[in-house]
Amino acid sequence: MRLLLMAAASAALFAHQAFADDAPAPAAAPAAPAAPAAPTFSLGMDGPIVINPTPYVVKSGAFGDITINGAVSGLAFAQDHHATGDHSGVGDTTNAQVLIEKTDGLFQFFIDAGTYSFPTVGVPYTKATTATKNNFGDVPIAYVKIVPNSALSVEVGKLPTLLGAEYNFTFENSQIERGLLWNQENLVNRGVQVNYTAGPLALSVAWSDGFYSNVFSWVSGLATYTINSSNTLAFAAGGNTRKTYVSNSATSPLFNNSQVYNLIYTHTDGPWTIMPYIQYTTVPSLSRLGTSSASTTGAAVFVNYTFPATAKLGDTSLAGLSIPARLEYISTSANSTTGANLLYGPKSNAVSFTVTPTYQWKIYYVRGEASYVQASKTSTGSAFGTDGMSKSQIRGMLEVGVLF
Repeated sequence: MRLLLMAAASAALFAHQAFADDAPAPAAAPAAPAAPAAPTFSLGMDGPIVINPTPYVVKSGAFGDITINGAVSGLAFAQDHHATGDHSGVGDTTNAQVLIEKTDGLFQFFIDAGTYSFPTVGVPYTKATTATKNNFGDVPIAYVKIVPNSALSVEVGKLPTLLGAEYNFTFENSQIERGLLWNQENLVNRGVQVNYTAGPLALSVAWSDGFYSNVFSWVSGLATYTINSSNTLAFAAGGNTRKTYVSNSATSPLFNNSQVYNLIYTHTDGPWTIMPYIQYTTVPSLSRLGTSSASTTGAAVFVNYTFPATAKLGDTSLAGLSIPARLEYISTSANSTTGANLLYGPKSNAVSFTVTPTYQWKIYYVRGEASYVQASKTSTGSAFGTDGMSKSQIRGMLEVGVLF
């Protein structure tokens, strides 16, 4: 198997200070001390929600500073055509997490502890207590990081995936629900990851257990090239180097044997962020499961508009208000009788649209969401509704949270 492996990028900032001419001048008053920079935050944040810029910091002397953040949020939603075991309406906790990290010096670490859920368009909702127990436990992400210099680092532990354009937890993303393409990717894996940055190009490569299988046979990589301050281009790829048949609540043998490829472009222009991406996945024939090979092809575009601080509706300020939206399409290709079912049937396809008006004030946020999924070429009993025969689903959601 050949995998192209590349990874995320960073750019450097520089400043220049001019001095006065030689003419004598009155002594200037001492400059006010600069405000301390906000501590680095290791977990990805896709916006428009932003993490607390003034988290609690524990001073630990020679060991360095330890930063403590947190996220607490709750969800309520209603939906039509719910599957058997799901509900027409749900109220639940989406996050109750404490995030502890050290981001300076040779030895660094990150620990995420608590409960969480993964609301996702087009699939039944699993409550946080069950999602936490059945997926990655009460400590979903935890790793140590060795940083010998500014260009190189090595991470070991429970790591977030290098694949895809969306993060795992609701507060990290522009939408409450993850998308159809995200549902083809892994979330957390155990392993080792090496990161290297050279100018506008940053590379990461990981050896891991893929879809949390505890079998270390996956290779994945990510590369992002920062074209300029407004544009980045990223390529990610990952896959299993051999066939494995581990099956549990967190590991699907179909997906754990897959290969995943992403191409992601991000453009920012003032209040606008536009991020299109394409994805291709493939699964080999698996004789023990009696399935022949299958693949998915998908595309998505994320658009967000954040109202400027000066924007008003009448006398009401619109500062803190954003309107993110996501449009995506995915199709599957497989033998209609023996092909692996990666969506709503071996030859099914689906389109989804999600819009999520969001308001954040300091560390508090509230957002509503409307999502729509339409599937076609579905297999009997594999789509929506208690009989699996409905081909569409609508959800309305509300999430309220605080990032401390």
